[in-house]
Amino acid sequence: MLANLKSLDYQQMTPIQAASLPSLLQGKDLIAQAKTGSGKTAAFGIGLLDKLNVAQYRIQALVLCPTRELADQVGKEIRRLARSTANIKLVSLCGGKPFGPQVGSLEHGAHIAVGTPGRILKHLEKGTLELRNVETLVLDEADRMLDMGFYDDIATVINHTSNKRQTLLFSATYPDSIKEMSSRFQRDPVMVTVDATHGDTHIKQSFYEVEKGQRVNTLTTLLAQHKPESTVIFCNTRQQCQEVVDELQQRGFEALALHGDLDQKERDQVLVMFTNKSSPILVATDVAARGLDIKDLQAVINFELSRDPEVHIHRIGRTGRAGKKGIAISLFVASEAYRVNALEEYLKSPIKIETFKGSEIEEGFKLQSPMVTFCIDGGRKDKVRPGDILGALTGDGGIPADKVGKIDIFDRIAYVAIDRSIRKKALKQLSEGKIKGRRFKVRRLI
Repeated sequence: MLANLKSLDYQQMTPIQAASLPSLLQGKDLIAQAKTGSGKTAAFGIGLLDKLNVAQYRIQALVLCPTRELADQVGKEIRRLARSTANIKLVSLCGGKPFGPQVGSLEHGAHIAVGTPGRILKHLEKGTLELRNVETLVLDEADRMLDMGFYDDIATVINHTSNKRQTLLFSATYPDSIKEMSSRFQRDPVMVTVDATHGDTHIKQSFYEVEKGQRVNTLTTLLAQHKPESTVIFCNTRQQCQEVVDELQQRGFEALALHGDLDQKERDQVLVMFTNKSSPILVATDVAARGLDIKDLQAVINFELSRDPEVHIHRIGRTGRAGKKGIAISLFVASEAYRVNALEEYLKSPIKIETFKGSEIEEGFKLQSPMVTFCIDGGRKDKVRPGDILGALTGDGGIPADKVGKIDIFDRIAYVAIDRSIRKKALKQLSEGKIKGRRFKVRRLI
């Protein structure tokens, strides 16, 4: 395990890992309060892998996550951590994916299940999942799961596990609902708190009071001034979210919307394009953005302040991660000043309101992404792997490997990010050439 961690470039423990791993490895129950991106997945991943009996193909560890995206990220990280041990099998059990293949995976036996409460519950109801051998139960982003109304589902799932299990509860915040959940499902838990709020060490916060009707003008000017490569803009409603995207696009800014009106395929496409740097701006509601883990996010902008100070902390905690610098900008009008006051009270420190010094945006200015995304009508079920797509581009296509970005494979579809400068050449190669000896339909996502 240590050799594998070294190969993954884990040079030293993060504060949450240093604080929680000793208790984890001793088998104690744990409540860990830490923000997203603090290294908590590696902490509980190492803990649950340490206890696995690889010879026994039964579910020995269960990780519950609020969203499919977070579950996918957690699954990938645990697989990386498990590379040093042969034959460990992890199954992902999430809604939005076909039920049948998951049943097939479970029939062949597995050691670890990572999934969302609703889908785990469905497997239990159908009798396709057995949890009585679970030794480690992880509730990841537990506060978000409770916010989304999963308490009863979680309770039902936990009732299918052994009373002798180790229960690990990870949460960015520590409201009364988390205390209640802990008292019901944990035994003498060790409490670990690391950087629950965000200091100014990595995140530079700015608050601007704007005139009514000037929010969008202020937003576009700030984006033009800072020119961040990746920004998440938060709105409080899906309607506001869509209006901001439409306005930004009209002004020459590439932007995507993420809200509850999108179906799973549209949501997947939006997240793929934002995380592979094919769009510099994502405008999202809190509900739609839950569980997102976006690396190297340079800026968070609160187009509207949240009514809940804890949600504000969670929003801005998505930037300035893993020791990198980030900026968090919040806009409000005079009638919303009470939200700033509530935040001051929560943080127990004064907030400095800055005067916005607007400037004219140069004519023809565009905030454009460095990459574009191509969609290939072939995926996992067609035996297409990332290496096949990379080979089709860099081999016969003669495209330099450093011009090919992130490759995402789904069941029947794949996405590849390509440097904007060679997009035409890449599209020609993918459309006219072959991937794994076959021709697939290819189109550019816009």
